[in-house]
Amino acid sequence: MKPMVRSLTALLLAWVLMPAVSAAPGHKPVTPVQVTAERVTYVSQEDFDTVKTLIAEALTGRGLVVNNVAHIGDMLERTGKDLGTTRQVYLKAEGIEFCSATVSRKMMEADPHHIVFCPYVIAIYVLPQAPQQTYVSFRRPAASGSRAVRESLREVERLLHTIVEEALR
Repeated sequence: MKPMVRSLTALLLAWVLMPAVSAAPGHKPVTPVQVTAERVTYVSQEDFDTVKTLIAEALTGRGLVVNNVAHIGDMLERTGKDLGTTRQVYLKAEGIEFCSATVSRKMMEADPHHIVFCPYVIAIYVLPQAPQQTYVSFRRPAASGSRAVRESLREVERLLHTIVEEALR
């Protein structure tokens, strides 16, 4: 029963938390292909480099700065050889790390232990079995605790949804 309750709760939260996407001329509605308690995943038919550029533009358009780009796919490829595995997990995979002073401050003022959620990471990746699709995912901060804490974490998730949805329209 617990997994079912968790799944239903995750779906309800996704429905409540997802910002409305305008259907303005030239903009297509964008919705996640998967929402779990831990992460949200979107998919695009654009190539990896285009999606990465669009995410970066959505960040800088909000005055946010990319702290780091983690080359996750390259690391797995390099270390796989040392570990004796030949399975290719990703064709390309990177994590874009950034922070928002405003949203992060609210989150950490509500609970200083939520420092672990910062920086935020938006992962962009292409799977070998679906080379024509680019996936975009982010972790969902678990909205628990006091009302102020829950609201601050919902604001983080709204920011992540908004950035990804703007980029993928």
